[in-house]
Amino acid sequence: MLWRRWRLSAPTREHRTRDAKGWAPSLRNEQQPTCKPWKSDPVSESNPIQRLLICNRGEIAVRICRTARAMGIPTVGVFSSVDRNAFHTRYVDQAVELPGEDPRGAYLDMDAILEIAAEHNCDAIHPGYGFLSENADFSERCKQAGVRFVGPAADTIRDMGGKIRARELMKEANVPVIPGIDAGDDDALIKGAQDVGYPLLVKASAGGGGKGMRRVEAPEELAEALAAARREAAGSFGDATVYLEHLVRPARHIEVQILGDTHGNVVHLGERDCSAQRRYQKVVELAPAPELPDDVRTALCEAAVQAAKAVNYVGAGTVEFVLGPDNSFYFLEMNTRLQVEHAITEEVFGVDLVKAQLEVAAGQPLRFSQDDLVGRGCSVECRIYAEDPAAGFLPAPGHLVSFVMPSGAGIRFDTGVQSGDTISADYDPMIAKLICTAGDREAALSLTEQTLRETVILGTKTNLVFLADLVAAMKETTVDTQYIEREMADWQAQSELSDRIYGVAAVFDALESGGRATGSGSDDTDLYSPWRPGAVKGRA
Repeated sequence: MLWRRWRLSAPTREHRTRDAKGWAPSLRNEQQPTCKPWKSDPVSESNPIQRLLICNRGEIAVRICRTARAMGIPTVGVFSSVDRNAFHTRYVDQAVELPGEDPRGAYLDMDAILEIAAEHNCDAIHPGYGFLSENADFSERCKQAGVRFVGPAADTIRDMGGKIRARELMKEANVPVIPGIDAGDDDALIKGAQDVGYPLLVKASAGGGGKGMRRVEAPEELAEALAAARREAAGSFGDATVYLEHLVRPARHIEVQILGDTHGNVVHLGERDCSAQRRYQKVVELAPAPELPDDVRTALCEAAVQAAKAVNYVGAGTVEFVLGPDNSFYFLEMNTRLQVEHAITEEVFGVDLVKAQLEVAAGQPLRFSQDDLVGRGCSVECRIYAEDPAAGFLPAPGHLVSFVMPSGAGIRFDTGVQSGDTISADYDPMIAKLICTAGDREAALSLTEQTLRETVILGTKTNLVFLADLVAAMKETTVDTQYIEREMADWQAQSELSDRIYGVAAVFDALESGGRATGSGSDDTDLYSPWRPGAVKGRA
């Protein structure tokens, strides 16, 4: 297929659009192409979503589109200048290029995104995760423009986006909060630190992802930690406000998935253990959390629902807790969006969380009550990255010569790339999420390790072997948040196969499949369906 391309020209603001017929200019007053809808499971009889704009990229854009397609909702995707050939642009019904040459800034351009939504008659916008997903101003602007934001109201995002404000609200709702000092200048924080007790965490009030955080073991370290945390917070979030929390150690990171609708219903879908972390970044997640007494599990989930009701939560969200060695737990934060690790909850509870989001955005009540939600089995997620674990996890962007995903019962890959694509240096270097589900924790972890060791990725360094070794260790112990730092700081690959062996495996797979990009043997031409096991048959 030859795709025709047009350049943007002033004074008319023009977006390049690609649909099934190729590239074409898109102008506000032109007749828009018709997207052929699928005829299964409409969103709502009274207030359906007519067309969904997905203002994200990569894996999550593909994931959202997959569910929208199954629900009969046409989709419009967006892409930056460096994402012109990205897989998600070929997966959506229409793909529109965002203006500008800033790869990250393009997906944050609210004006352009809302203009595209208007041009293409999109009445709902799904932000995915990252980028604009927790931007209260964007949620508010969508409402003002008459477009449904698939997520909570702007006030909820603001209340939960500032960690100090969130702590105050949780205290009022009688949700346990870690002892700390919520505000003050450096002198006040240093003075009050003795009452909180060491060790401490200095934390930025805004943002997340481990930025603006410093661990403090003793009083003489505090002043320097405060200055460093403020600098990083100001640079990352434009807000230098920090606060202090007592550092619970050893600690586990437990989060609870919640869903709320516009009719006042709030339910939880169990918990996930996200304790396998590196520099406050999640690496491997499990659902349900292992070695958690039933009474603690019940109390955690009830506290999460209580927290959601306190802020009139609507949509999918996550309430995160710190669990101490005595099984006491404390509110950490609320993520007002879909989490990267949502898939393991879907596998355990059999609920499509994106579908639930879209139904709630259409004004429908939740399809289920709390009593209807019963988890079964165990699910594990690993984040496969283009990075070099032996070199301090430095990103390793590059061309994917071959990406072969094993298939089988209980194996699911969520990805936004395929063989021949490029992992860009401009974005998070995630290649895929591997989700493995089995009847119990040991079986799920064993399946995960086996699948990681059979996955073939050529063309760039990855964390596949590191993940396999970590998962193997998790079969023998329940990890805490400092396990990787403590036990795997000097990790080196011991059994990584050579590129030549992987190359032979990739060639064998290509020959076996007759030269096609897939050897799944399935009649489903959708290689990236998250609802069927595996995307490409492969051996290693």
